[in-house]
Amino acid sequence: MERIKFLFRRAFGENPEEETFAIRFSNRALLALLLPLIAEQFLSILMGIMDTIMVSSLGDAAVSGVSLVDMLFVLFINIFGALATGGAVIASRFIGAKKPEDACRSAGVLFLISLSASLVTLGAVAVFDVRLLRLLFGTIEDDVMEASTIYMRTTMISFPFIALYNASAALFRSMGNSKISMFASTGANLINVAGNAVTIFVLRWGVFGAALSTVISRFLLMLFFLIRIADKRLPIHVTPRGLFRGKPDGTIAKSILGVGLPGSLESGTFQLGRILVLSIISTFGTAQITANAVANNIDSFGVMTGFAFNLGIVTVVGQCVGAGDWRAVRYYSAKLLRMSYLSFIVFNALLTAALPLVLRLYQISDEAAGLAVILILIHNLCAVVLWTPSFVTPNAMKAAGDARFVMIVAVISMFVCRVGLSEVIGRRMGMGAIGVWIAMVIDWIARTIFFAVRWEKILRRGEKGETRLS
Repeated sequence: MERIKFLFRRAFGENPEEETFAIRFSNRALLALLLPLIAEQFLSILMGIMDTIMVSSLGDAAVSGVSLVDMLFVLFINIFGALATGGAVIASRFIGAKKPEDACRSAGVLFLISLSASLVTLGAVAVFDVRLLRLLFGTIEDDVMEASTIYMRTTMISFPFIALYNASAALFRSMGNSKISMFASTGANLINVAGNAVTIFVLRWGVFGAALSTVISRFLLMLFFLIRIADKRLPIHVTPRGLFRGKPDGTIAKSILGVGLPGSLESGTFQLGRILVLSIISTFGTAQITANAVANNIDSFGVMTGFAFNLGIVTVVGQCVGAGDWRAVRYYSAKLLRMSYLSFIVFNALLTAALPLVLRLYQISDEAAGLAVILILIHNLCAVVLWTPSFVTPNAMKAAGDARFVMIVAVISMFVCRVGLSEVIGRRMGMGAIGVWIAMVIDWIARTIFFAVRWEKILRRGEKGETRLS
């Protein structure tokens, strides 16, 4: 027992060496950053599951239709999130370098970039409309297509709301304040669930009611953050008057896009690959589409801490890089990765134990439920080992300025491993959705190998003062 305590303190305790760092994050500071992010992810996923359960009362076609659109729209939402990450990286560096005025300028530029991207995306989706659904999911059944069309045409209105919320939340995280997004997003999710209860069960508006509740909750979330980020007492603030006054800083915009554009391309391509995989699954029938949707929904609990570490490591590494202390970069990134591994062990063990109870909440067929169990077990066992180096490590690399390499590896791995092998193992070998999820695990393995080697190279160059990456 004493040996275990010793190893735990060595892995997660504070080290006297931290006193010599240019910038320091105590365990209390790290937990203050991470715990609200984990809580936010948990509550958001919980509300998402409740949302899916409510929609499932409308039948398998409604669940499938909503899940297909959600999968498509995550493509665009991830792009907005990647741009926000680019802004957070630059803002974190300015904070680490003690340059608050530059940090505020970067925030204003981020808002303009995010708003522009969301409006362009909204216009493109409105123009393509149902043709986009038919291009990607043309083989789905008519009732699933009808549900998808209704949900898409309603929720696409919320693109600007999501983009501005993501930008604001990223800026608060760069200031070390992650509690605000936890409380705000929890409130928005509660509004969404309450709205679903009214529109689905009382007004009987079906899929449209679920979509309308989503739009309203996203608007209120954006409004709250726009009011809060305008507070001039904050280290980073953005006011409506200051946002459109004067010429945007081209240098800062280039820096943000230098991180954000590769990240957007990576996230967009990653989600596009998932959509292509989903289009393969859609040929296996409604039961497999539903099982895939439910498994993805529940699996979110298994990786929710990983998403929190993805966000937290950007702030920590970004500030360390801004302060010019690469010893701190190595120390705190390694510590955060160890913490991420531990969180995956705990949460995936709990999720696996609670799986029989969770699945009872879904009103789906026995065939879909049985397949969902297999998919979830594949995911949970492999995520414990592979998810952290596959997704948390590359976020540290982005914060250190190596977004381009992350993009290249992620794109190649997605299309070669996940999409290509899904076609081979899932469709041609006849393994269906199970084959698709095996291909996902192979994708994780490839990402882990490339990112682990590259990250060590970045750290060594940084410690030698060679911060330029090739």
